[in-house]
Amino acid sequence: MSKRDELIAKYAADLKEKCGIDADMGLLTKVTIGCGPAIYNADAATVSGSDEAEVATVKNNFLIKKLGLADGPDLDAGIDAVMEQYGKSNRNKYRAVVYYLLTKHFGKESVY
Repeated sequence: MSKRDELIAKYAADLKEKCGIDADMGLLTKVTIGCGPAIYNADAATVSGSDEAEVATVKNNFLIKKLGLADGPDLDAGIDAVMEQYGKSNRNKYRAVVYYLLTKHFGKESVY
């Protein structure tokens, strides 16, 4: 099993345990691949929901550039909803899981 496959399995388990969601493994795999080498870096692999700069990065680089969404208050509301769903008290929010949840939240599975 490759390192990436191990991480995808870990992300699927995280979705199941913390969000009560059975992951669409095809989409989760594509989202994880889309994260690139960031998933192998301990700092870049996670998202801090309380760090304004981090949330802005997710909004600009993922929601606007990757998913092609228009900037607006609904993007912030979507990020807040996903952070709430993942658990605000959960310190380790994996970037691939956050991106997966955002993709599902905005119905942009077709991007992948």
